[in-house]
Amino acid sequence: MNIKIRLTVMNFLQFGLWGAYLTSMGAFLAGAGFASKIGWFYAAQGFVSIFMPAIIGIVADRWVPAQKLLGICHLLAAVFMAGAAYFGAQPVIDFAAMFTCYTISVAFYMPTIALSNSVAYTVLRQNNFDTVKVFPPIRVFGTVGFICAMLTTNFAGFQTSYTQWYFSAVLGILLGVYCFTLPNCPVSEGKAKTLAEAMGLKAFALFKEKQMAIFFIFSMLLGMMLQITNGFANPFITGFNELAGYTGSWGANNANALISLSQMSETLCILLIPFALKRFGIKKVMLISMFAWMLRFGFLGLGNPSTGTGIVLLITSMIVYGVAFDFFNVSGSLYVDLETDPDIRSSAQGVFMLMTNGFGATIGSLMAQKVINVLVNSHLNPALMVDGVYPPAISQQIMSGWANSWFIFSGFALVVAVLFAVMFKYKHVPQN
Repeated sequence: MNIKIRLTVMNFLQFGLWGAYLTSMGAFLAGAGFASKIGWFYAAQGFVSIFMPAIIGIVADRWVPAQKLLGICHLLAAVFMAGAAYFGAQPVIDFAAMFTCYTISVAFYMPTIALSNSVAYTVLRQNNFDTVKVFPPIRVFGTVGFICAMLTTNFAGFQTSYTQWYFSAVLGILLGVYCFTLPNCPVSEGKAKTLAEAMGLKAFALFKEKQMAIFFIFSMLLGMMLQITNGFANPFITGFNELAGYTGSWGANNANALISLSQMSETLCILLIPFALKRFGIKKVMLISMFAWMLRFGFLGLGNPSTGTGIVLLITSMIVYGVAFDFFNVSGSLYVDLETDPDIRSSAQGVFMLMTNGFGATIGSLMAQKVINVLVNSHLNPALMVDGVYPPAISQQIMSGWANSWFIFSGFALVVAVLFAVMFKYKHVPQN
């Protein structure tokens, strides 16, 4: 099989097994009676991202070929994900056991995102391909895999069931076995990285530079927004099925299909980044991202899945996500690459990932959970439901709680944008 096709299959499965549950897990947890704990599952991803990628990276550098380690990590992640599904399927769920299995699973999965890139780069270089030209089209199929898995979870009826974790586990086993068939990626014969180097700790010296320190701090603040809609958009939309006057709408029954528009938008918006950076510069591009996050949350607060205007606002929120995510994540990474010395460039990228997907995502998930617990979950009491639906008065309280939660997140994004505009000094020279 053509090596580019083989790497495309790897990327399709790599992100497909994540898409099987990432945007729908919250709906299952809410239905299982754990609405107040959804944030902990997304915070777990952020927490393990602080140290596990670095540890696995060192193992790949020193002892185990990357493609084999990738396969081992996926097989272990799949086993523990199946364990989480098993405990989630019990009539009386052992939350501690389920959460422990899930956390161990993502602890092995999160490092594979970087490791799969490393395998792809190595294999492409071994076959004399230009990675800059050849890898992006291969990586796009990762997003395609994520979307396909989301839609499968939606239309197969998995999005409110523990079955989504079994689905992810099956894909993980397939990928784990497949990785052992990939070309060998030998361990490094040069000086291997230390743990401090792998985690990017050397680059923390950049915090002595005022502008880089400001950039990294605001990266963490933006990172706090990354997992909010992954964790809570599906329970929000699906929850309309329990509200008087909203049950049975297409949107409420197909939340994952709606949310998949976000990933479609992300795929398209990434193409705008080269133009935007050349024309506007990093400061304006980051500001565009921050205002897009404000709109993303604001439209969710104004929308609903049943009325004409409501569904249009939800769809608009999904489309805006592409700008919000790409203009921050991708452009921020490019800025770090351009503004740091070559000898600490990789370490600086490690700091950027720690601040965004590590500290930022962890703090943001937990803080968002606190807000939703107060404004939404405090009104949820299945004993008050009539024929599976909350009466109008309680339905209105729940809807208002969700709307106010999204508006708080939107306001947070606006405050971050204003502070960034004032504090981050950067002069851009437009390029032709």
